[in-house]
Amino acid sequence: MKKIVLLAALMMSACFAFAQQLPSVTVTDLSGKQINTADLSNDGKPMIINFWATWCKPCLKEMSAINDVYIDWQDETGVKMYAVSIDDSRSSSRVKTMANAQAWDFDVLLDVNGDFKRAMNVVNPPHVFVVDGNGNVVFQHNGYSDGSEEELIEVVRKLNAGEPIEKQ
Repeated sequence: MKKIVLLAALMMSACFAFAQQLPSVTVTDLSGKQINTADLSNDGKPMIINFWATWCKPCLKEMSAINDVYIDWQDETGVKMYAVSIDDSRSSSRVKTMANAQAWDFDVLLDVNGDFKRAMNVVNPPHVFVVDGNGNVVFQHNGYSDGSEEELIEVVRKLNAGEPIEKQ
């Protein structure tokens, strides 16, 4: 009986740990290269994953605000950001043009089929996740208001300092 209880406990903890990891979904980068989202990494440092769309005005405001401070964030914390476009096949052709015109310094990925979006339970953009150096989602927020990007960098700073993060 003890073995069954122990086995059940181990299985439950393994399922819980797996639920926190990034899912395994294929997306593409702007050059067309396929990328498995479970392989997204930043050499043990935190990552920000931002789901956005070309038609989403709050998304563009947030991406612009983050881009303005992104190089400073990288210098200070080593954080890496992946901007995941959820534009469908009809509007995804505008993503590369927009990213180049905005001179974004972060990696832009395309989730044309919405597989990554669904796997991460994203309903409406902008939806942003902070992932620790082990690939665990530790924070998320939906929507954008001026200055909310500061919340993201504070979470990253706490991760780097080994401080606990309040799960959202």
